[in-house]
Amino acid sequence: MREVVVYSKPDCCLCDEAKSLLRKLAMSHQFEWHEINILGDPEIYEKFKDEIPVVFIDGKKAFKYRIDEKEFVRRLSRPEISRESFPTRSK
Repeated sequence: MREVVVYSKPDCCLCDEAKSLLRKLAMSHQFEWHEINILGDPEIYEKFKDEIPVVFIDGKKAFKYRIDEKEFVRRLSRPEISRESFPTRSK
């Protein structure tokens, strides 16, 4: 299952628009998505404060500000790359 993450914050009209589109697309396409509120983490806030909403598909940055629906669907149709094939870095 493809994983979509949207970094957003409350009272952001572009964020609301992106989340609304993701809810709509989730009804007809196979992916799971969740939202991360950038106000909950100072490091994430600093990273994304000027770009929200920011959307990642399978860990790769795909969109900022607005989601292009056709491009989103096209990216979902690409073969999924297994994350297990990439080593993880320990902190």
